Amino acid sequence: MKKIDKLKSLYLEVSKHSGYQILPNCISSIVGENGFNIKSRYENERLKYILSKINVIDKTVLDVGGNTGFFTFELIDNGATSVHYYEGNKTHANFVKFASDFLGMNNEIEITNGYFTFRDELKNKIYDIAILLNVLHHFGDDYGDNQISIEEAKFGFIEQLNRLAGTAKILVFQFGYNWKGNTDFNLFKHGSKKEMIRFIKKGIQNKWEILKIGVAEYKNDKIKYCDLNNKNICRFDVLGEFLNRPIFILKSLV
Repeated sequence: MKKIDKLKSLYLEVSKHSGYQILPNCISSIVGENGFNIKSRYENERLKYILSKINVIDKTVLDVGGNTGFFTFELIDNGATSVHYYEGNKTHANFVKFASDFLGMNNEIEITNGYFTFRDELKNKIYDIAILLNVLHHFGDDYGDNQISIEEAKFGFIEQLNRLAGTAKILVFQFGYNWKGNTDFNLFKHGSKKEMIRFIKKGIQNKWEILKIGVAEYKNDKIKYCDLNNKNICRFDVLGEFLNRPIFILKSLV
């Protein structure tokens, strides 16, 4: 019981980006969900789409900016051989470390408490899959040079994606429309999926092949991620900014 209480207290510690992910099933089934003030970012819906498009069984995974480890733990539970979890937030990393110990997953989960620089970490390492969810728009804020301009940041996004091409065979990523999460710094003039997709296609064309793009739709009173089409490529403001962020699934050409 003391370990369960410790697990709860570690998750509940307040820091930047806390309460950002729901608990993975392997933890929520033990500690329950009462008493947690979590604003879900549709983790289960995104996970379902990702798993429907890529095979994670017996694969090695890099989870960059893993927050409190929802995707790390869920990918292990869905058959991944190992996950290298990177997270610069010490509070989140401590939670994942304690949870990993508690669940006996130390052999499957490697934990690095540090911000991924897309440089030295890539040397002589190859992963089957890399997960980079909602990290890039924090370049120049949570990590990287905070003196850069918005145009320099956008160049940095593409550079970082392309550096991963030699390290990951498959890349799954999302990023936001507002630099640093600030609505005063719009990355695209109209904040549209079309602009974001065009920007990514142009920047990565020599390094990555786009396998799939997933888009959130509201169906039967539920959110479901579906393949991109001529209808759902439109921006739906009623869904909010987060649900207008596409999920890109890429295959390395390197």
